[in-house]
Amino acid sequence: MTDHSPSDPASSGPGARDVFALAWPMTLKALFLHGTIVIDGLLLSPLGEEALAAMGLATALGGIALGVIFAFSHAMQIRTAQAYGVGDRVFLKSALVSGGVLSLGIGVIGVLAINLAAGPLVARLAPSAVVASQAQTYLAIFSIVILGEAIGQGIASFFNGCGQTKLPLYGYLISVPVNVLTTVALVHGLWGLPALGVAGAATGSALAISLQTAFWCVLAARRYGYLRRVEGWRNGAFGPTIRRHLGFSLPIAATFVSATVATHVCSLFYAKLPLNAFAALTLIAPWNLLAGQVSMQWTQATGILVAQLIGRRTPPEVLDRFLSRAWAGAFVAAAVVAAVFLVMCFSLDLIYPDLEPETRAILFGFLPILLIIQFPRATNAICGNTLRAAGDTVYVMHIFVWSQWAFRVPATALFVLYFELPAFWILSLFLWEEVLKFPAFHGRLWRGDWKRSDVSS
Repeated sequence: MTDHSPSDPASSGPGARDVFALAWPMTLKALFLHGTIVIDGLLLSPLGEEALAAMGLATALGGIALGVIFAFSHAMQIRTAQAYGVGDRVFLKSALVSGGVLSLGIGVIGVLAINLAAGPLVARLAPSAVVASQAQTYLAIFSIVILGEAIGQGIASFFNGCGQTKLPLYGYLISVPVNVLTTVALVHGLWGLPALGVAGAATGSALAISLQTAFWCVLAARRYGYLRRVEGWRNGAFGPTIRRHLGFSLPIAATFVSATVATHVCSLFYAKLPLNAFAALTLIAPWNLLAGQVSMQWTQATGILVAQLIGRRTPPEVLDRFLSRAWAGAFVAAAVVAAVFLVMCFSLDLIYPDLEPETRAILFGFLPILLIIQFPRATNAICGNTLRAAGDTVYVMHIFVWSQWAFRVPATALFVLYFELPAFWILSLFLWEEVLKFPAFHGRLWRGDWKRSDVSS
């Protein structure tokens, strides 16, 4: 296998242009992924609050399974990049099959858990019997989405790890229009189709994800079908190989799952704030998620290239040159995100004309934090993704888990429940969390051990 990265690592290595080539399709894909949920909410809003509550409750439960799938798919992306850098077809086949089987297993477990346990939980959480019934119907159909994503995200992560980030984007360019059109038709009964309401939104998503996954499967078979003829497994047999993949993936997945749970726990504390403060923190969350994809995907693309270079045993001086270029690009990406928040905060009257003036004032007051935090967040992410690419996954996990559960979560509880501080200081905890992570990340990276890592095992 000789089709390596676009630049010659033996000379100067890849640069910011190579990172950008990987990052922009990943950024668009992430925006499509998160934007689909927003679109479904807009399409269901004419049906009233009960329909929205049913979808919100169902997606909150189904989203747990999807979150775990996405967490393990990120680990598979890094493992694939290592295998691609090593240039060993047995390693590449092992990464694809092990990651795919693991992802599908998580999807099956998630679907079984939903079908066995979600009924009583939905009945307890739903505000009415009508909402509970609609949420259970949505979840039953949403099981197809979970299984489709379990297969599809594994393939998409494999493409990303091989440096072919445009291929997953093509799948979303197909699925998003299909999702919108079928959801509109099935929710409202257009073009002779039945009006299914909430079930129509789930059906539209299921059809779109099924089509997207089938498309990716065809692409994988055409481009990497030769791996079926490769004999053997990376660790001798399939059992040890998948255990090795699981051991590599668990710390990465735990990092992402911990972040999700910590965010939800903090959101529960936010509910105890005054209404305007709670609304402001709720409104800023999706902006953070969407705008932050620009710098997040840049740092993930950096991690992919670092994993490939380490797998290729690239000289330390070449790794240093590449990382300095990628780091400069990360600061540019952070500046772009900061500019987005600057424009957003000065356009609050246009974006949210119906909000109370006090809520808009709180949102505008967040601006200093939103401008500053992008830079330490980006440089910490560069460190984290670089260390993960070198296999230092447990150390990265500890940094995230301890900063969340030993600092941000208890500090949020104290600020909200005991000190009753304004929303500005509560949001500032995200900035202080990045400050706390800064020396742990940068000290580990500057030691330089990651440059000599052996990722071939």
